[in-house]
Amino acid sequence: MPAFLDRERTIAPPGFSRWMVPPAAIAVQMCIGEIYGFSVFNFPLTRAIGITQSVPGQDWTIPSVVLATYSLGLVMLGLSAAFLGKWVEREGPRKTMFASACCFCGGLAVASFGVHIHNLFVVALGYGVIGGIGLGLGYIAPVSTLVKWFPDKPGMATGLAIMGFGSGALVGAPFGVELMATFRTATSVGVKESFLVMAACYFVMMNFGAWIVRVPAPGWKPVGFEPVRLANRMITSADVLADEAIKTPQFYLLWGVLCCNVTAGIGILAQASPMCQDMFGVSPVVAGGFVGLLSIFNMLGRFFWSSASDLTGRKAIYCIYFLLGCLLYGLIPFSQQTGSVAFFTALTCVIISMYGGGFATIPAYLRDLFGTLQVGAIHGRLITAWSVAAVLGPQLVTYISEYQRSHGVPKGQAYNSTLYLMAGVLLVGLACNLFVRPVNPRHHVGTPQPEPARATI
Repeated sequence: MPAFLDRERTIAPPGFSRWMVPPAAIAVQMCIGEIYGFSVFNFPLTRAIGITQSVPGQDWTIPSVVLATYSLGLVMLGLSAAFLGKWVEREGPRKTMFASACCFCGGLAVASFGVHIHNLFVVALGYGVIGGIGLGLGYIAPVSTLVKWFPDKPGMATGLAIMGFGSGALVGAPFGVELMATFRTATSVGVKESFLVMAACYFVMMNFGAWIVRVPAPGWKPVGFEPVRLANRMITSADVLADEAIKTPQFYLLWGVLCCNVTAGIGILAQASPMCQDMFGVSPVVAGGFVGLLSIFNMLGRFFWSSASDLTGRKAIYCIYFLLGCLLYGLIPFSQQTGSVAFFTALTCVIISMYGGGFATIPAYLRDLFGTLQVGAIHGRLITAWSVAAVLGPQLVTYISEYQRSHGVPKGQAYNSTLYLMAGVLLVGLACNLFVRPVNPRHHVGTPQPEPARATI
């Protein structure tokens, strides 16, 4: 790669404003966040042969399309972030963002070819595997950089970046719909052409972010920032390497915290439209508007809750997520009994805001416990919890509700057992959070390790 991409070329000169970094992060995160809006392509992809309707035996099915794109992409996001996290820290954000753009946009181009030849394996290779690697790189690099630039407000900083990821559907979904409408013909649903245009546009936008991003010079800190003032909030001034972090109980407790928070939230998000229709009998159009409203609260919650964690501390804010979330899940069946759509909407909007907030707060929590030296690599390994939850949450909601309906439970009440189960999952996350303590100093960089005991004769 050109020397322009090297980490040494991205060290900020004197006078550089750290507020130039959030736009760079948002530019990348908003592009890769398109995966949240990929569902607009689901039905067109199942009609690639029949155009107006699916042809049984020839066209793909919804489950196969979702598995090859959305599910596989999120799994690869977690795996690539876990395995490439140390490379991200070593090579710096510019090279990583460029690599992310190449993989994500290249994956879209390969998926376009897969649609052209109607080969789902090629689509999965492009969007799910290659694009998923781009997702992982593009997700952790901006977050790691912002944590280093904002040691005084790490929650706010990571909230800004991850809010960009949450807003990807608000941009990507209507963009995809308009492109398909433009390219649709009597012989094409317009997906393959849309993928190519999106790949080109996203490549430009992501590399704009890579061009303006910078890393702070060694020893830099904000004017007036005194780390010792934050010592009472379980924030360390030491650093822990990624390989050492996974030897600590704190890492696995936070893994459980994230997995429980995401499992509960994504289960509702994945089934929001049918849940609203089944529980209240609203039309698909109204249910679609409800899903859009949840997306807005998902995005806003990432900034609001993570910023609030700078005032309350990360442990306290997760206690709020879990305790309040447990209460709200328990109230959803009551909202269905009363027939109040407004009450149901208010409950789910707050729940989804905390789901988004959990994503945005976890990098700051990691920074508090493990320092900033390899926080990107540690974050990359931790978000494998997201990959697990992305499969676990929707499956629990789908299969349990289907089981209830098949055994004679009215469709409006078929989700109740799942909702109470999700409340229990949140209590497990609360227990994990309450057990979090500061990392033992023996794991800190530079701490002498005790020599192994020698056998005596």
